[in-house]
Parts: sequence; structure tokens; C-alpha cells
Amino acid sequence: MDLRRVKEYFSWLYYQYQIISCCAVLEPWERSMFNTILLTIIAMVVYTAYVFIPIHIRLAWEFFSKICGYHSTISN
Repeated sequence: MDLRRVKEYFSWLYYQYQIISCCAVLEPWERSMFNTILLTIIAMVVYTAYVFIPIHIRLAWEFFSKICGYHSTISN
């Protein structure tokens, strides 16, 4: 893939994003506000998943290991 095709592909993806999220009909200040809020929400979801999913996996492992009779736990 050459650089031009990559640029066209990202341009197409950005166009799809604008069409799907209706950003194409927003004014520039509305578009920047929408994108800021969207990126903030995505960042919070990623951070929350990074922090809490390992804890939930460990707790689920301990719970199911007790049910199945395997009494060894994962150390922190």
C-alpha cells in the first residue's frame, strides 16, 4: 500500500465518521464540542476498563475456583 492509498483510506474513514455521527451538518464550534465530548467519553471508558477489568477477572476467577473446588487463588 502506498502512502496515497493510506491517506485516501483515512479520508474515507473520516467521511464515514462524519456521516454516521451527523457531524457534517454541525457548525465548526458544535463539531469541536461534539468531538471533545466523544473523545472524553471514550477515554473514560478505556481508562475504566484498564483499571477495573483485571479486578473483576480476578474476583470471577476466585469465585469460580471455589465453586469448582480449586482453592488456589491468584496473588496480587
